[in-house]
Amino acid sequence: MHIWTVGLNHRSATLDLRERFAFGPEQLSESLSNLRSHLGSSSEVAILSTCNRTELYGAANDDQSRGALDWLGQVGRVSSDGLQPHVYIWQNTEAARHAFRVASGLDSMVLGEPQILGQLKQAIKTAETHGVIGTTLGQLFQRSFAIAKKVRSNTEIGAHSVSMAAAGVRLAARLFERFEELDILLVGAGEMIEHCAAHFQARKPRRMVIANRSEARGHALAQRWQAEQMPLADLPLRLHEFDIVISCTASTLPLIGLGAVKAALRQRKHRPMFMLDLAVPRDIEPQVKGLSDVFLYTVDDLAEVVQSGMDQRRQAYHHAESIIEEGVNHYQAWLAQRRQVPLIQEVHALSAQWHEQEFARALRSLEKGEAASQVLEQFSRALRQKMMHPYLQALSDTEPEQRELAEASLRRVFLSQR
Repeated sequence: MHIWTVGLNHRSATLDLRERFAFGPEQLSESLSNLRSHLGSSSEVAILSTCNRTELYGAANDDQSRGALDWLGQVGRVSSDGLQPHVYIWQNTEAARHAFRVASGLDSMVLGEPQILGQLKQAIKTAETHGVIGTTLGQLFQRSFAIAKKVRSNTEIGAHSVSMAAAGVRLAARLFERFEELDILLVGAGEMIEHCAAHFQARKPRRMVIANRSEARGHALAQRWQAEQMPLADLPLRLHEFDIVISCTASTLPLIGLGAVKAALRQRKHRPMFMLDLAVPRDIEPQVKGLSDVFLYTVDDLAEVVQSGMDQRRQAYHHAESIIEEGVNHYQAWLAQRRQVPLIQEVHALSAQWHEQEFARALRSLEKGEAASQVLEQFSRALRQKMMHPYLQALSDTEPEQRELAEASLRRVFLSQR
């Protein structure tokens, strides 16, 4: 079985390119079906899509990574040749190693961050629900989850790390000294916005407001963090009220346009606004960054901030890599055993055929009245001859290498137990 990964992430592709290949939750079902149809019904596939990466995982009897790359290019309307410099393709051992590193947070912008594990689990659950994952990928990801847990438990890879939410607070603090005088708007109600709510609320702002398409989820988040709630539809009318705006939704189109921000700045009399767009595709039109009184940051802008503390985590990183390497070796051993299954089945079928033939012959001999001891002797001799014949015939091979191989096999199989 051949395993492959085709992907692009924050290191290999710009945000402009990555957002063309982002799959929202409502798109995953159809995308999984389309990918499998493109590659063939016998393929196993999974899609992981986050703000920092889009990755296709697959397993089949042959290498289908090129077909997956072509499909990905069609999705983003980019030619395969144009996409090639921005993607990475991993095969077999390297694909397994990459999956384990992703699950453990070693491939994340925030080294050791735990959110990616939950995102990966959700991606695999979706693939399982749609019946596009089989034994090979299933084992790969179950082992990924176990290794991620071991890395988290046995190392300090997550210690001293700066989360995306904490990085957002640090950037905002460069612009505003006193959070007690600030009004903050959070757009969305997912896991990332909840992290942001926790970090920004800890700075005790004057007011924090949640805007979300689902009022129920927005209300629950607002209650949890002592925030107000407002309808998402009111966003253009009330944008001017807020000094800080953080957005992270699964919308495929921008929620905050250039015109709305210009209007908000006029009402604010050009008091500065800090805007943090953590969504991919982006929630805030990129042209907003050109406005002189707006400080707009995206996920890629946070890279420098989240890398702090790397020196303290370097030792834990090497320990985590050794755990991953052990996991890769175990998975490769399991795959090797899986590859032997067809051969083992063939041997069992052949031996069963020999047994049936000789058993039928023995029954006929007994029915003719031959002595049982004689029949058993003939039965055992015939089975022994059938079993030994291929080995003994190989010893007569004209090729020296084949004779040596046959001799070694005979010694290992029959003489090692003496």
